Amino acid sequence: MRLRSALASAAAVLLVLLVPPLISSGSDGAASAQLRGLRMLVPNSPGGGYDITARTAVKAMEDNDLAGGVEVFNLPGAGGTVGLGRVVNEAGNGKLAMSMGLGVVGSVYTNHSPVSLQDTTPIAKLVEEPEVVVVGKDSPYRSLDQLLAAWKERPGEVPVGGGSSPGGPDHLAPMLMAKAIGLPPTEVSYVPFDGGGELLASVLGGKVAFGVSGIGEYRDQIEAGELRVLGVTGAKRIPGVDAPTLTEAGVDVQFTNWRGVVAPPGLSEEERTRLIELFTAMHDTPEWREALVRNGWDDAFQPGPEFGEFLRQENDRVASVLEELGLA
Repeated sequence: MRLRSALASAAAVLLVLLVPPLISSGSDGAASAQLRGLRMLVPNSPGGGYDITARTAVKAMEDNDLAGGVEVFNLPGAGGTVGLGRVVNEAGNGKLAMSMGLGVVGSVYTNHSPVSLQDTTPIAKLVEEPEVVVVGKDSPYRSLDQLLAAWKERPGEVPVGGGSSPGGPDHLAPMLMAKAIGLPPTEVSYVPFDGGGELLASVLGGKVAFGVSGIGEYRDQIEAGELRVLGVTGAKRIPGVDAPTLTEAGVDVQFTNWRGVVAPPGLSEEERTRLIELFTAMHDTPEWREALVRNGWDDAFQPGPEFGEFLRQENDRVASVLEELGLA
């Protein structure tokens, strides 16, 4: 009997050592335990900024044993507000998170969404990145000055495409550009696409005169010579990209996009803490740091409460900008 008890005890110890816990215990190093069963919702089509950010974050988690078996799935529609509605409706689900950003803030207004980001649980702000003004390699526009002159003279014949619906970053950036050069935003022909992946085909095919999107989505095509960058919306030039900032080109606009992660409302304190610690640990991995450089993203990490305050400020800012442009 003693031998049998000793063997049972040893087996129990081995089971604890060899099988990782499915969830963390919250306050005692939650990020060190592997979280399983997480689902990451992307509210636009594959290939867009939310999609790339989500899949990059998940890979960093899995490569560092922070999470296992994470499912990334796309639920596009209405500028991200279809996905937002899904998240809000899954109140209390601590195994669901959504990749999102500035575009969803604006889409809530322009799509008259019945729910907003104020209804979610803020988990983390991850990155910021400048937008780029791009044309296809066969475009007649060789400089930003040429493009803007044609755009101001014949706005209806120079449509601009963006990977977000009205109110999103790819829409707000060209509208602010138009205002800065004296072109009424109401005269701009803006063609929305559901993510940067869909926009790319139209820019390359000449369906739109130019596109505005995040640098991380198009770096491969830029390096391959398929796309030409005419301008950058941020405060400084992008290393490795031969294009001026809008300010350098005489257009008084500085604009950056950002992305983060939210979860459903109604989470327990333990579930909320677990998700915040998971993304905090992901942020500290070498894989994530390498991805920031590779994609031209600026590290803009803010955990839960700080991100929540940022979201409230962005909500007010976007509402004010849309009203100022006569678009809300």
